[in-house]
Amino acid sequence: MNVSARTDSDLLFINFNQDYSCLSVGSKNGYKIYNCEPFGKCYARSEGGIGIVEMLFCTSLVALVGSGDQPTLSPRRLQIINTKRQSIICELTFPTTILAVKLNRRRLIAVLEEQIYVYDISNMKLLHTIETPPNPTAICTMSPSSENCFIAYPTPASISSPPIKPGVLPEIPATTDVMVFDANACEAINIIQAHKSPVSSLAMNREGTMLATASDKGTVIRVFALPSAQKIAQFRRGAYPAKIHSITFNATSTLLLVSSDTDTVHIFRIADGRNKKAVKGIPGVPTVPLHHSDSYASSVTSMGADADSISDSMTVADGSGRYGDTQRGRGPSSSRVANGSSGRGSSGSKGQAPFEGMLRKASWKGLVNSKFVGKAAQLMPDMLSEMWEPSRDFAFLKLPKANIQSITAMSSSAPQIMVVTSDGYFYQYSIDLDKGGECVLLKQDCLLDSAEELGAYAS
Repeated sequence: MNVSARTDSDLLFINFNQDYSCLSVGSKNGYKIYNCEPFGKCYARSEGGIGIVEMLFCTSLVALVGSGDQPTLSPRRLQIINTKRQSIICELTFPTTILAVKLNRRRLIAVLEEQIYVYDISNMKLLHTIETPPNPTAICTMSPSSENCFIAYPTPASISSPPIKPGVLPEIPATTDVMVFDANACEAINIIQAHKSPVSSLAMNREGTMLATASDKGTVIRVFALPSAQKIAQFRRGAYPAKIHSITFNATSTLLLVSSDTDTVHIFRIADGRNKKAVKGIPGVPTVPLHHSDSYASSVTSMGADADSISDSMTVADGSGRYGDTQRGRGPSSSRVANGSSGRGSSGSKGQAPFEGMLRKASWKGLVNSKFVGKAAQLMPDMLSEMWEPSRDFAFLKLPKANIQSITAMSSSAPQIMVVTSDGYFYQYSIDLDKGGECVLLKQDCLLDSAEELGAYAS
């Protein structure tokens, strides 16, 4: 997550790796990598402002983008680094600022304001260029899975526009839908009618079988099955609007963590918010709540085969899943300019479900319970079965303060929630997976060095 320039700390970027075992941090002074369990810094390099730091699981391969404070750290230049040898494997220069980078063991994507470049990570060959609507905040996600390798990004609602009157500028349509793109086949496969307001946050589970969405209102979170785009669950975050900062699935795709600009992080249980009729028969979708013993019996699974090339930088140090380097990296660096043919896949979309406005006055449950509508509902089309009351959170935690950016993740080895905030703190909370309720703060660590911390307080 890119840290807002309005914060007082030196942090520019914070993010977990694909299995939440490591944390990457970019700052005005360089970048660092931390192990999450146990928490501790394991790598650091000072070389000026780094605006994006993305890891490939627990390997020595890291993608870096500068903040632009030095000519050598251009925000248009992507560097693939081997931290073991401290060498540049590949360098790519783009026509505009790189807003986000996502990668798994098969694909790497660079997100620009109006394009997404898709690369084969084994040889960094450009496979496809996706033309997108203006996306200045880089709302985009890619699944960690090499098999279900999907990309999701906002797209305007597929509604026919009225004719443009002479002398009147056309209205820019709101990006309320989500395009699902298969990065392996390099083609668009579905369009999801996600919200009535512009989409503001997207997240996929580790298997690439679920997509969670939120709008700029931030009141309702929805979960869709992939690649079918069928809505399988929805949750009520709150009654008042909020800016969503992060949405995260746990390793077993049974819980959904949502943080916002409030001081509350909500934890939803997927099975609680499901549409029982909709999820029946969909692979990978939980139909009953899982308890602690179920969720952590086998928490870590393989994400797929390693890529043949760049494999020296893509080797996990040991079986513990912690960050480290044991293999030699690739040799001399190579430099390329991102320049490929552009193309956009197309796909049909479903029509808007009727009677959606009824939910603003009364819940679907309340309507069915009434004598008149209860009988009439038996004759309504099956498509109305997806109109159900959003579920409330199963558990929650309170941060020390509000109005700060935060990212969340759940431990794969213990019932604990990890939260990282833009003011430079790493929090660990315990969660009762049987009863839910308020999570308890266990530990707090600071990501800033002494000099950085003093600078933050001085501001």
